[in-house]
Amino acid sequence: MADKIKQGVAETFDASQSSEAFFSKNKKVILGAIAAVVIIIAGFFLYKSFVAGPREEKASTALAKGQEYFNSEQFDKALNGDGAGYVGFARIADDYSSTDAGNLAKLYAGLCNANLGKWEAASKFLDSYSPASDVMVSPAAVAALGNAYANLNQLDKAVDNLKKAAKMADSKDADGANSSLSPLFLIQAGEILESQGKKDEALTLYQDIKKKYVNSMLVQTSEIDKYIERASTK
Repeated sequence: MADKIKQGVAETFDASQSSEAFFSKNKKVILGAIAAVVIIIAGFFLYKSFVAGPREEKASTALAKGQEYFNSEQFDKALNGDGAGYVGFARIADDYSSTDAGNLAKLYAGLCNANLGKWEAASKFLDSYSPASDVMVSPAAVAALGNAYANLNQLDKAVDNLKKAAKMADSKDADGANSSLSPLFLIQAGEILESQGKKDEALTLYQDIKKKYVNSMLVQTSEIDKYIERASTK
């Protein structure tokens, strides 16, 4: 999982690329990372649900089929149901909103919509998801919300959520610096700031990455210096 995220972080982005191209490329990296994390922890949520009472158990049973569709990238069926008994993440999120499984269904529904390019719906589901205190899924979910806002051209909200995601990831790391997730989120925030003409703010983010996340691929390969140099050019 960490290797996959680091690989995404290490990718470079030419200054001539359009913002749309950047968002599209990063969407795949971020959503892929989140999906992988969700799949890994899904078993934990299901176990927790099965011992938490009948309502949780029923929600978890409904969720399991959707996870199969999600894992096989059948996002429309995962989201809206298959017409053969499985009702879809959107319906599960609504019917079981007070349960842990229902909350997870909101995250899945948001990711499904994002993968289908339905960014307005994605933002609503991801915003309704209640982050927990975990080190990986919740920060990644907040970053996914930021990515949705970016694709809706709500760039200030996008930057705020990406910064929030990095802060959340750092707060759960023993060293106070999550070198796998946080640089990825902050790099995207910096690119968005550059697209807004806010080079000074982007430069500050890039410099902070170099100083704080010394174990990240961006810093160890000196890739961050390219971002710093670009943002320093007036």
